[in-house]
Amino acid sequence: MAVDILQKPDRFLNRELSWLAFNERVLALARDSEVPLFERLRFLSISDGNLDEFFMVRFAELVTRYDSGSRSLSPDGLRLPRHLKLLRQEARALFNRQQEAWQELKVALAAQGIRILTARELTRPEKSWLEGYFVSQILPALTPVAVDPAHPFPLIPNDGLCLALRLSDDRGSHWQMMVLPPKLRRFVRLKESERYIRLEHVIPLCIKQVLPNFELESATLFHVLRDQEMEIEATEDGDLLQAFREALKGRKRGSVIRLSLAPSTPDDVRDYLCQELETSRDQIFYSDGMLNLGSVAELIRDDGPPNCYPPFEGRLPDALDEWAGDYFSAIREHELLVHHPYETFSMVVQFVQHAASDPDVVAIKQTLYRTSKDSPIVRALVEAAEAGKAVVAVVELKARFDEEANIRLAERLERAGAQVVYGFANLKTHAKVSLITRREGSQMRTYVHYGTGNYHPDTARAYSDLSLFSCEPALCRDAARLFNYVTGYAVPEKFEKLAVSPINLKATLLEKIAYEAQLAHLGKPCGIWAKMNALLEPDVIDALYQASRAGVPIELVVRGQCALRPQLEGLSSTIRVKSIVGRFLEHSRIFCFSDGHELPSPRASVYISSADWMHRNLLCRVEALVPVNGELGMKLQEVLLANLRDNANSWELASDGTYRRLWAHGERFSAQEFFCQREALPVRRKSRAFEDLFSAPG
Repeated sequence: MAVDILQKPDRFLNRELSWLAFNERVLALARDSEVPLFERLRFLSISDGNLDEFFMVRFAELVTRYDSGSRSLSPDGLRLPRHLKLLRQEARALFNRQQEAWQELKVALAAQGIRILTARELTRPEKSWLEGYFVSQILPALTPVAVDPAHPFPLIPNDGLCLALRLSDDRGSHWQMMVLPPKLRRFVRLKESERYIRLEHVIPLCIKQVLPNFELESATLFHVLRDQEMEIEATEDGDLLQAFREALKGRKRGSVIRLSLAPSTPDDVRDYLCQELETSRDQIFYSDGMLNLGSVAELIRDDGPPNCYPPFEGRLPDALDEWAGDYFSAIREHELLVHHPYETFSMVVQFVQHAASDPDVVAIKQTLYRTSKDSPIVRALVEAAEAGKAVVAVVELKARFDEEANIRLAERLERAGAQVVYGFANLKTHAKVSLITRREGSQMRTYVHYGTGNYHPDTARAYSDLSLFSCEPALCRDAARLFNYVTGYAVPEKFEKLAVSPINLKATLLEKIAYEAQLAHLGKPCGIWAKMNALLEPDVIDALYQASRAGVPIELVVRGQCALRPQLEGLSSTIRVKSIVGRFLEHSRIFCFSDGHELPSPRASVYISSADWMHRNLLCRVEALVPVNGELGMKLQEVLLANLRDNANSWELASDGTYRRLWAHGERFSAQEFFCQREALPVRRKSRAFEDLFSAPG
């Protein structure tokens, strides 16, 4: 008897290979001559950082599993040894393509007069100038560390670039390690020219200024990545904050997960580094080019076209013009849906600032997952607490790589008198919610903000996200229930409008997908449109497969990892998956279900969320699924339609896991350019651009 394909593990694509495939799409923009030159450098830097994070987090987790004796299968049926071998192969190929991109970019930079030199290419005057610069600007920050029986091999930090120096004097050969200070510029600009030399080439050239009594035999640059996963050991009555402090200390000494070297590295130097770093040869990546390509971002100058994207500032929504910046009056008049960065994120900042300074506001509750350094939102919360308002800040300590920053901002808020809550020990609070209580006459009124992205003004300029502002009582009551759940572990008996993970968000999604399948069986209008960062949850994928088998047309925009195989006969023939990678990072999550109406429809069920369709979001985090109805629901469908029609920055996923770039045949349409260039959408009527988009064929 044939096994149903829904029982076979190969119905899923590999999660980690999908992660690497996303990074290939980012790298493709770095190699695209149609992209402005400095933006290509930015994409190369991002691609390098993404690959580093892949090793520090996901690959490291798989290695830890293997070392602990686990022989479990991946969801797509790969055994761990085979899985790790395949990932190393694919990651090495990507690593090499990044180096090829850097060589191409150096040629493009040289064509514009920007030269990256080696020590041999310096002129005599440049060498003379460089020696003086080295003594005044570089030497004070350098620390050579001798390695001998009395001095153990030093700790090389994660993401650390280090020179292994072999030196000699009348006593023989000696090792010294010199970590390149991360705060020093990697590219040293020669005088006021457009000629640069990298720091690792400058140091050997000027080594006598550092170690005058030695002769330099060799200088080997290496780059270290360490396992950055943290084990948090806090009991229910333990101190979670202290547990995080201890875990952060331990992470600094995480095992080496990747060692990068030049292929010309002598065998004895390679073996010495492997021994001291306690790593094996299969963890070595060799590069003929430049280690740690993230540093190329230093060469970027934001001088506008043609080398950069045109300057862009988000618009202020029309409703605030009508109310002269009176946020509370505007929200009372009509719910506001704001599309960042096309509509300014400053509205979110000013919403909190307005609440902090308003004498009628009595309480502010706020989730903080990631935010900027010296965040204006945190400053506003401090001001509100110092003014005597009741301020509750739910600060997530488990925001990866932002743990230390979040500890500092939590301490700052506590000093101001705010009540800081760290949430659950075993769940990340990832929902983006602000709740403001205001005295209006003899009554108390609440206002709520739900977002798909972080309260981070810096990244909000580069991320595509959504904000909903409302004083609708049910949405505000649900926000209060969500805060009570996180701060007091009070599991609500029900939510009126929200679905919240880990309580009922996954179940709600499965019900909505199943209902669309039921509509298809009945021959009624059906359809699912969704936009997210990742699609990995097996039960949700299987539900989408069942809906596709029933005949439901499903259009998905999945920016990053996707484990669903689209366009497979008998499984997913009605499912189309695409990814958009462009100037802005597509970060918003929008989910639309027809509910028996032809899409687009004002009667469809439309939601925004901070949750991707992943196991961690649906079961291991506190997330919110927020309904957006009526005219604002149509605005969200406009965003989805624009993404689905994009043929300028889109890649289509095939059933074998490969991505094919969509090239415009005929009229070129970029969703991101559409939202940059069109007029702001008024609250109560459709714009001409909106009408044209809905009436466009296809």
